[in-house]
Amino acid sequence: MPPRQRRLLQVPLFRLLAINLALGLVMAVVLVGGLLALDPWGLRHLIFADHSPGVAIGLLLGSFFVTFGSTAMGTAIMALGGSDEDDGPQGGPRVPARVKVRRR
Repeated sequence: MPPRQRRLLQVPLFRLLAINLALGLVMAVVLVGGLLALDPWGLRHLIFADHSPGVAIGLLLGSFFVTFGSTAMGTAIMALGGSDEDDGPQGGPRVPARVKVRRR
């Protein structure tokens, strides 16, 4: 492995994104495989009846890869947040607000 790639894999954020992108790819392959295996609404028959089924499967797989890959990466980034200590209530004690009521 070239030194540049080795340095890139040592960056924790890049490694986190690469792992979650790979998980998104696995989810996309599983979903497309499941769709082809279950054949909902005759989808498998429709795809393989075409003269170029590779294009349809490629587009389906590519769109699911983009969707699930970005979802997995975004979820991983948002989960980085703070520690468990930050989950408590914020600010001081809660005091009910006083509201003036005007009578007509």
